[in-house]
Amino acid sequence: MSTASQAIEFGPDNMFFVTGFAKAEIQRGNNQCIDCQWEANEDKQRQWADAVIPGAPITTANRHVTLVQPYFGVKINLPEGFKLTGMLSQRWRDGSVDIPGYYYEANIGLSHEEYGALKVGSMPTRGWSVADYPYGTNVGLSFPWAQSGAGYGLLKNAIRYTSRLLDVADGDLTLEATYSFGNTAFKINKPSFLELYAQFHRGDLVIDAMLQDSRNGTPSAWGQSPFSGLTYDPADDDKLGGSSQGILMAMARYQVDSKIEISGGIRRNWWSGAYAVITKPGLPSQWNSMFNVDWGGARNGVPNPGYSAASVDVMLGLRYRMGKWTASTGVMNLGKASTSNPSERGQSNTETIGDIGLQYDFGNGLLVYGFVGGVIYGQYGLSPMSNPSNSGYTGVDSRVSSRGNWVGLGTTYTF
Repeated sequence: MSTASQAIEFGPDNMFFVTGFAKAEIQRGNNQCIDCQWEANEDKQRQWADAVIPGAPITTANRHVTLVQPYFGVKINLPEGFKLTGMLSQRWRDGSVDIPGYYYEANIGLSHEEYGALKVGSMPTRGWSVADYPYGTNVGLSFPWAQSGAGYGLLKNAIRYTSRLLDVADGDLTLEATYSFGNTAFKINKPSFLELYAQFHRGDLVIDAMLQDSRNGTPSAWGQSPFSGLTYDPADDDKLGGSSQGILMAMARYQVDSKIEISGGIRRNWWSGAYAVITKPGLPSQWNSMFNVDWGGARNGVPNPGYSAASVDVMLGLRYRMGKWTASTGVMNLGKASTSNPSERGQSNTETIGDIGLQYDFGNGLLVYGFVGGVIYGQYGLSPMSNPSNSGYTGVDSRVSSRGNWVGLGTTYTF
């Protein structure tokens, strides 16, 4: 939420509140390949999704998105300075639930100024939510920066402890640990997720750092991905091998003066890889969620093996405030991956995305903004390993275009 909230409070001692945001955005870009993949909407990790339709038109086209996310909360003051809280929130994208089966917030918590806060239920990770806002959002890179990489974004069956503010090096330090059990119906390949988070605030400098380490979640390179299990069906448990992945990320922002803010981030991704196997034979057969597979190859007697991989992504941003106007620019790079996979699965490619934006704050939660942007791939072929699709975020497919540009308008209302 990018401006001061216009939260609605009601009930005894204003114990209930409602807040949230709505966003609408449209952009027009070149080098868009519409429906050019033989297997439309298929997972990038599956070999049969690699091919594109020969001669498919590459054109200029419009893209749009609407997001609506309300938050419903309760806060109850208890004796001895304790507070009981609850939060329920869901996001709708273009009129439909954003990620079916998952709430963004569905949790209860207990907090105290001296002892910190404990929360249980469903909640977003810091690895996704902090990268999304304020870092990515402030410089026009919220989708490509926050939704790429080996992290996870949404949690079920989670417990989180957040420390009180600690006085460290003349600044304020907050420490946090989050653990999720994922889908507990998996008994052989049991899911487990751990995130450690720290924020240091001193004057005009803020540093955010997080580590995610997970076992047996759905193998992916989608930083907003929900953490659950190796597949959607626990009945597949005995057909699968385990997998792991994680991120180590640090981001910082510094207010140089009342007008200028600079920011940046670096993220290391790692994946164990996951071999490809048919979980339910038939026509069509159903497969597991695989990652970085050597299709047609074998290793240690295992056909279609998955290989481990690691990559580094970086982001830089600059904002300049002029009264109600704010100009911004941001650039990010998804780097090459190191892997022993003899097959090319995007590890040799890079992706650089840049954005220049200008927004106007009408006050009372209403913003309007415009932007221009572009993308450059290092080579033709599959997109970088930390990008979940070959045309993700930009509509420019790396298999048919090495670069593209776009221009757009949008508005955000925070209530």
